[in-house]
Amino acid sequence: MHADEVRELVLAYDSVSEETPFGPEPLVYKVAGKMFALLMIDETPVRLNLKCDPDRALELRDRHDAILPGYHMNKRHWNTLLLDGSLKPDLVRDLIAHSYELVVAGLPKKVREGLTR
Repeated sequence: MHADEVRELVLAYDSVSEETPFGPEPLVYKVAGKMFALLMIDETPVRLNLKCDPDRALELRDRHDAILPGYHMNKRHWNTLLLDGSLKPDLVRDLIAHSYELVVAGLPKKVREGLTR
């Protein structure tokens, strides 16, 4: 999966903003002001940081060489996906959705209710 495909997928979710708080790179994606994805397009291969349930994060790292502890993130709650072509697009889509849902679940009820999904 290429960076432009990931960007398109992430931006399709409700209330998502794309920001560059760390300079021109990386691209940070937030839902209702909370980060759920970070896309490092200047890396080779492109890297994508996603929030993940801690138990699932460990399982994914054990099963896939291209999934690592979150680079510059809390390694218990974040994974880095190396978009080198070895991860199936369906898995990447699923992990993006999982990250988004984890962050949405942590939002105040009033904010969650304002999202249309």
